Amino acid sequence: MFFVRTSSTRTALRLAGLVFNGTLALLGVLAFEARHAHRAINSVNPPPPPDSTGWHGEGLPGKPVVLALLGDSSAAGYGLADVVETPGTVLASGLAERAERPVHLLDLTVVGAVSGELDNQVDQALTRQADLAVILVGANDVVRLVPPSRAVRHLVHAVHRLQAGGVKVLVGTCPDLGTIQPILPPLRQVCRVWSRRIAAQQTIEVVRAGARTVSLADILGPEFVAQRGVFFGPDQFHPSAVGYAALADVLLPSSLAALGLLDDVEAEMETYRGGTVMPIAAATFRAVNHSGVELDPAPKPRGRLGRLWVRVLRRR
Repeated sequence: MFFVRTSSTRTALRLAGLVFNGTLALLGVLAFEARHAHRAINSVNPPPPPDSTGWHGEGLPGKPVVLALLGDSSAAGYGLADVVETPGTVLASGLAERAERPVHLLDLTVVGAVSGELDNQVDQALTRQADLAVILVGANDVVRLVPPSRAVRHLVHAVHRLQAGGVKVLVGTCPDLGTIQPILPPLRQVCRVWSRRIAAQQTIEVVRAGARTVSLADILGPEFVAQRGVFFGPDQFHPSAVGYAALADVLLPSSLAALGLLDDVEAEMETYRGGTVMPIAAATFRAVNHSGVELDPAPKPRGRLGRLWVRVLRRR
């Protein structure tokens, strides 16, 4: 038996060759950009984040709330040196102030953790009888190319274990890695699609499991893109102190709702209210770069640095 190579066959072979060569070229570009991003991000080597475990609002009445913070470097506050600026401390102090109850924060985070490595953190949260677990995970799953379905399966397993132990759960879904400046196109687009796929599946499966989610990509993504110099830290991958404060701010209303201290409608209104409180230096930067921004004096949040704070309102 033998085959006759027709013109259509030759065309198909040429097209297949072009596709193959194009695929190899694209993979080469992506590999080069991944190395570039890795070098740029790791050119800054900050110290390990401080352990934010501790008490907040100790003089307040009522039964203490045990808050467990689980996840990766975004939950730990990687890049920060002062414990009062970590997202766990900001969230716990805000929770104590709003709930008017003492809060014991358990910082169980592990820098570099992926969703499949949450079991040990869950064990500690259950052992120490946490009332609420806040989980921030997913970015490292994107970096390590973990399939979204596998990453989310591990997360949901952690959620089920916590709920079975009587712990309320709030998940801050995977941030949009397309906002990371050292990641160049087309790798940036790949990371954006991958991270948003994980975030979407996290939302669907975590809510289906009976827990709560907050979409960090939708709420914080535009701000991080518009003001990279304010919201990103020196490595341009992890947030700055202002960025971590913004992260804690959007988690607070849903944390209160998970504990039954705020109804769902009010929690959603607070999360998407379009205003925030920040140091005047960062607020001024925002005001001069965006039209329709109003700055009003505001009291300094408890435990935060800086003397002058303002409330930022966007007039639509």
